[in-house]
Amino acid sequence: MNKQIRNIIIVILFSVGGGWLGIWLNGVTGNTAPPLQSLGALVWLTSPALAGLFLRAFGGDGWREAGLWLHLRTGWRWYVLAIVAYPLVALLMFGVAWLVGAIDAGGFAAQGFGAYATAAGLGIVGSLVKNIFEEFAWRGYLTERLAAVQTPALLNHALVAVVWWAWHLPYYYYFLDAAVFESYLSTSVPLFLVIGLVVQFPTALFFGELRLVSRSVWPPVILHCFINGVSLPLILNGFISLNGAAGVVLTPTNEGLVTAVLFGLIGWRLYQYRLQKEGHSKL
Repeated sequence: MNKQIRNIIIVILFSVGGGWLGIWLNGVTGNTAPPLQSLGALVWLTSPALAGLFLRAFGGDGWREAGLWLHLRTGWRWYVLAIVAYPLVALLMFGVAWLVGAIDAGGFAAQGFGAYATAAGLGIVGSLVKNIFEEFAWRGYLTERLAAVQTPALLNHALVAVVWWAWHLPYYYYFLDAAVFESYLSTSVPLFLVIGLVVQFPTALFFGELRLVSRSVWPPVILHCFINGVSLPLILNGFISLNGAAGVVLTPTNEGLVTAVLFGLIGWRLYQYRLQKEGHSKL
């Protein structure tokens, strides 16, 4: 087997199986800590990224295209995009959803925008470590390595989307507190997971193309932090509630179907820009 393909398969196996291994470890060690603070959760979070880093160091993949450098001087625009893209999309979707009655925004009136800004700011900063591990796995390794073996870009991002979604399953099934999960849900669990898979494809296109066009993993890390920080408090902290199917479709959170379409449009534009730029560089 081609060494590069072998290594990609290894990282995919660690990504899909690491969480279930973590659950098994918690069982055999008699874990009594909250699942999200356990050894198993650490295995779930870190195993995809650590597998990729190990294969770069010892499996022959190397570090040349690992995306570790910031490229701030030449790629500052991608950092700006990473910071503003989701807040602008969320603001647009909030306005549309509120106007058509798809959401109830009474939580903002009750708690004040300052409370939301504080929660969002803490979420952006607090999710940094988690998102470094995630993005070093998905965009830092899988997206780049699939591109290195000349996987067509759209297939590349689709494969990463499926792996990314599968990695989350042990989180929803076991590590995430059931009460927190239920308070966030506006649909049944199976429908939530199906919607999660659907929205993962355009989201992965946006993240993946941002990684490839910037040649750095750090813009996706920042984008991920802003998505987590801006999105999660909206429902978890009671600032909005969703009204029926229209709320599920139009929610300004990152699980929204229209939000995902907008992510996909941004990703598609980045894809076109990258192809144009690469085409000119070969002239």
